[in-house]
Amino acid sequence: MSETIISADVVEKNNAARNADLDRDYSSLGERLDRRGVAIDAIRDKVEKFAVAVPSWGVGTGGTRFARFPGAGEPRDIFDKIEDCAVIQQLTRATPTVSLHIPWDKADPNRLKQAASRFGLGFDAMNSNTFSDARDQQLSYKFGSLSHADAATRRQAVEHNLECIEIGKTLGSRALTVWIGDGSNFPGQVHFAKAFERYLDAMREIYAGLPDDWKLFTEHKMYEPAFYSTVVQDWGTNYMIATELGDKAFCLVDLGHHAPNVNIEMIVSRLIQFKKLGGFHFNDSKYGDDDLDAGSIDPYRLFLVFNELVDAELSGANGFDPAHMLDQSHNVTDPIESLMLSAVEVQRAYAQALLVEREALEGFQDANDALMATQTLKVAYRTDVEPILAMARLKTGGAIDPVAAYRAAGYRAKVAAERPAVAGGGGGIV
Repeated sequence: MSETIISADVVEKNNAARNADLDRDYSSLGERLDRRGVAIDAIRDKVEKFAVAVPSWGVGTGGTRFARFPGAGEPRDIFDKIEDCAVIQQLTRATPTVSLHIPWDKADPNRLKQAASRFGLGFDAMNSNTFSDARDQQLSYKFGSLSHADAATRRQAVEHNLECIEIGKTLGSRALTVWIGDGSNFPGQVHFAKAFERYLDAMREIYAGLPDDWKLFTEHKMYEPAFYSTVVQDWGTNYMIATELGDKAFCLVDLGHHAPNVNIEMIVSRLIQFKKLGGFHFNDSKYGDDDLDAGSIDPYRLFLVFNELVDAELSGANGFDPAHMLDQSHNVTDPIESLMLSAVEVQRAYAQALLVEREALEGFQDANDALMATQTLKVAYRTDVEPILAMARLKTGGAIDPVAAYRAAGYRAKVAAERPAVAGGGGGIV
């Protein structure tokens, strides 16, 4: 029996006050969906099984290039982070795995595994860090890592990624995500082709170190920290990397890592079609890589992404098994609350996409009926699926209203009293 951090009595009392209303809302929605030929319980069952990983770094307060304003009760180490992640899973029942970032979360792997197992948590993809310098690191990544002109620096970066794999093997992880900040700030600073070739050579060494049952996710980002050129800048380059490396290499799509107005859902479709979609880092953005809460700015785009994912799921697309993870920075909200709501928003987009009348949509597409095709999507998107999400949480032991239960439990005040306050500081994104 897994331990829980929030008292079961608090969750049960919170649910009891909302249960009758939920039953009525669920029944009403079920009747409306039944008229559309949709069985509400079948959708709920799928939602119950859908999960998204929580990033360990997400439970701390984020920052910008200008400043960071610490929050109360911030985790002191990875073990505090695991407890915060356990709270998110307990109340949402949607986040059973944690994604670690090394060296930020470096600790005895066996102790990490034991700490997570207390709460029934597992580990998702490992994340390496060669975009900043660790304490006591011999060579700096200021001018790059896997693509650095200096062979010794590249070797250091490769060895770090291989170490991440070894740690992950003990934890039960089966994937490594590699994102690098390598690039340039001025024209002429680097030789584009030579830098990319150095990167590919380094990645081939990392790929060779993967266990047979592991995947390698490479992540593209248009800019930042480099502002003139980035070595892995878009999905086309990412696809070339995954193709060059082999069958265990896949592209990871972060929703904030594209140019404004890029059609991300079409990129998703292309990567599915050519069997190179590895997974997602879910977040939202207004201007750039804002790392805002998933669904907070453009929930329709999130729905359209899931429209492609559900289409692939229902059609039985070959090799389709994407990983799902949140990747956000919480500057002005309680990170636990933001991550709970973000997990719910991702589930919401999935549930809405399951409601799309696929046969009707295909018919309108074949008939070139643009109006009715887009309306078919809108009908699904406009459906309030909150009763389905809440019922899925209730049936699996979670909270009907996760934020309300969390606040009623007083968890933030409790850990604020236990964990020393963190001093504010200058710039630097967490």
